[in-house]
Amino acid sequence: MNKLSGARVSTSENGPLERKLRVLTLMTLVTTYLLVVLGSTVRVTESGMGCNGWPLCSGQIGPIDHYHAILEQSHRYLATIVTILICVVALVIWRAGERAYHLRRLALAGVGVIIVQIVLGAITVFTNNAPITVALHLIVGLLFLAVVTVTAVRAFVERDGLWIPISSLDRSSIWAVAGIFFVLISGSLVVDGGAEGACPSWPICSGSHAPGGLIDLQLVHRGIVLIGAVLAVGYLVKVLRERNSPPAQYGLALTGLILLALQIVAGAFVALLKAPEVLADLHLALAASLWAVIVATATFGAIRANAAAGR
Repeated sequence: MNKLSGARVSTSENGPLERKLRVLTLMTLVTTYLLVVLGSTVRVTESGMGCNGWPLCSGQIGPIDHYHAILEQSHRYLATIVTILICVVALVIWRAGERAYHLRRLALAGVGVIIVQIVLGAITVFTNNAPITVALHLIVGLLFLAVVTVTAVRAFVERDGLWIPISSLDRSSIWAVAGIFFVLISGSLVVDGGAEGACPSWPICSGSHAPGGLIDLQLVHRGIVLIGAVLAVGYLVKVLRERNSPPAQYGLALTGLILLALQIVAGAFVALLKAPEVLADLHLALAASLWAVIVATATFGAIRANAAAGR
């Protein structure tokens, strides 16, 4: 296998350790995604204060018979599972020594970020869902999903080094990832600010009777979506047009374009139908999946750039 093909899914490294790491990292990725989606459900349904204590819900392990409390406590239980999984991944990688050296820093980053996320989750409860802590909680959650995504991708490819200077990466991938990141952050501010139904029309905002601040927040989000979509489409189409794109990266890029289209359609319906909870939650779930897919696509690009440089 030549250097450039290091970005392809590995078939030559299929020992017990490699299989174990792939299963564990995939489990962690899927569970983390579900955690982000459940977290968005908690926010959309305003269940963040469904439990008035931490880490237990009103001093109980469970079961809880109140709708909002059930959602919040389920979110905490799933967060516990994710924490256990990332710690197990880190332990397996650490014990593997040089055989998993390419995943070491990612594993340490994952453990570090989840610790910060747990602390922020507690602070969010103790501050009664203060906007700044809610925003930080989301940002760190997205960063954790990104770290887990990169770790899973790295577990499925050859062990050529990943850590290369940012200047060596395709600038379009950096802009695309940044664009989608800010789309998610601005969307979170729309939800937290109660601006989901501020604009009853789409794509422009007309016929609204909402306060000016909410309309401005909604329009800023739509502007960021436009910029982020242009950046993402530009990068993903570029990947699709490259002749030497690995099949996995090609598939991810195509999936990213489909998710982006679905996300825009869902966003339009959220506005036109006055943000029903189920549709708003679907909108956020699609956003999280788009984030993971574009991070994975960019990760393949980083690995290819590294292999081409002979590192």
